[in-house]
Amino acid sequence: MSRRIVVDPITRIEGHLRIEAETSADGNITGAWSSGTMVRGIELILKGRDPREAWAFAQRICGVCTLVHGIASVRSVEDALKWSIPANAQLIRNLMIAAQHVHDHVMHFYHLHALDWVDVVSALKADPKATSALAQSISSYPKSSPGYFADTQKRVKQFVESGQLGIFAGGFWGHPEYKLPPEANLMAVAHYLEALAWQREVVKLHAIFGGKNPHPNFLVGGSPSPISAGPGSSGAAATTVNIVTLDEVRQIIRSMQAFVDQVYLPDTLAIASYYKDWFARGEGLGNFLTVGDFPSKGMGDASTNFIPSGVILGRDLSHIEPVDLRDPAQVQEFVAHSWYDYAGGKKTGLHPHQGETRLNYTGPKPPYEQLDVDSSYSWLKSPRWRGKPMEVGPLARLAMLYANKHEPTKALADHVLRTLDLPLTAIFSTMGRTAARTIESKVLADQMMNWLDTLVANIKGGDLSVQNTTLWEPSSWPKEAKGVGFMEAPRGALCHYVVIKDGLIDNYQAVVPSTWNAGPRDAVGQPGAYEAALMDRHHLHDPKQPLEIQRTVHSFDPCIACAVHVVDPQGEELTRISVR
Repeated sequence: MSRRIVVDPITRIEGHLRIEAETSADGNITGAWSSGTMVRGIELILKGRDPREAWAFAQRICGVCTLVHGIASVRSVEDALKWSIPANAQLIRNLMIAAQHVHDHVMHFYHLHALDWVDVVSALKADPKATSALAQSISSYPKSSPGYFADTQKRVKQFVESGQLGIFAGGFWGHPEYKLPPEANLMAVAHYLEALAWQREVVKLHAIFGGKNPHPNFLVGGSPSPISAGPGSSGAAATTVNIVTLDEVRQIIRSMQAFVDQVYLPDTLAIASYYKDWFARGEGLGNFLTVGDFPSKGMGDASTNFIPSGVILGRDLSHIEPVDLRDPAQVQEFVAHSWYDYAGGKKTGLHPHQGETRLNYTGPKPPYEQLDVDSSYSWLKSPRWRGKPMEVGPLARLAMLYANKHEPTKALADHVLRTLDLPLTAIFSTMGRTAARTIESKVLADQMMNWLDTLVANIKGGDLSVQNTTLWEPSSWPKEAKGVGFMEAPRGALCHYVVIKDGLIDNYQAVVPSTWNAGPRDAVGQPGAYEAALMDRHHLHDPKQPLEIQRTVHSFDPCIACAVHVVDPQGEELTRISVR
């Protein structure tokens, strides 16, 4: 007899996500449906505005991806108006985006995803001396003494004995699917707390180049922070990039490299070694899309992207399909199972430049028992590439870099697989998705130093340019222009599409990573990435504690706030959602 399991809300994510899963009598998941439960509307707010200010609004789509929507927005306008930016501005953007990746991946691993694998309460049973020996056997990280782990254990004990687990509340502690020994749990909890302090220093890089964090400043046509060849006065040093602040950036990158090398990577390998069975479940689609990022010669020359663009179908790493984001035959969004409508009907697919945001809620009034999965059941749309559902994100980028024989990525991925005694196909999984983030963090942290060295060399050579203002006046723009600003956000392919008419925004559509991954079924019934992954060899030990569902959904690092929004053009509430 089948059973419907409802997980609402999925916690430890950005935004509101509901998952419904149907299980067979033996507990195997046979059907899954992903529902974003907030209303989308940011595109309506941007209509009629000056495109040069769009980034300031679009960036507020999310408070976690603090800069990626700003970058995608300025790139969309630059693409529409054929507005090139100086090399230094591109290097600064690369550094800011890469810092977001490393920061985001570490935060996701320890604070959003690790607790799916780490039993916090079990850490109370650990021997601090044995924990120290374990930590020192896998890493040279200096904070590995018995006293350090004993102090961490005392802090956790205080949480537990108070009856208020605080940041560790809501976990399925004691679940039989937790497999780490107490010492590994204590080590991971200590590093969970350590990462909280580490991330406060890392975000300073965004403040140096963008003035603040979260939501640093940007500029269509370049970078907002001027460069000074000297150290700058005390007043200028706070607002310009100079040799003092660039040295601080260097120290931040070193801190990132040290934490990734000595903590994040060893912890990933240690935890994954106890969950090797999760390298054989949770893939789903087998189709992967990247749009490319980190160019060395501007967004117009894809051949210089550090992360290449392309599509991999059916895990076939020997063949890469080219991607044209402007081609209506390649990229379309569907609303067949979404609470939206199109003028051409629910089964129509629209390219984002012709995209529509027509709200059409026909579902049950919350709270409700079950979604009407045969009709509409999500505030997310369903993007497709040539009609096919795609997974985007770190696993897609790992597959693309591996297929392109990028040596640092390939070498590190092979090292991880050898260490765990796994085949290459193991990366296509829930745990493979998690390992891909770790691999990417090291590759990007190391590459950041190269970009910084190039920036410093440019400055020493006399190139201080960070802005191109030649197209700043709308009188020089064409009457109508279309652009797409794309990038690889930490969670995957992000595209902002803009249509400019008479100097103002006529249409704006954001196709975000969690729309690709978390979207519902399309007009022909194809599931999205979350849905397909949950139907890939999942068994629930206890339907009342759906830890297995959380593991796979969290492996995508959901950011539903990026995919759905909650105000109309006047800023008024459109609907109120409550959960049971």
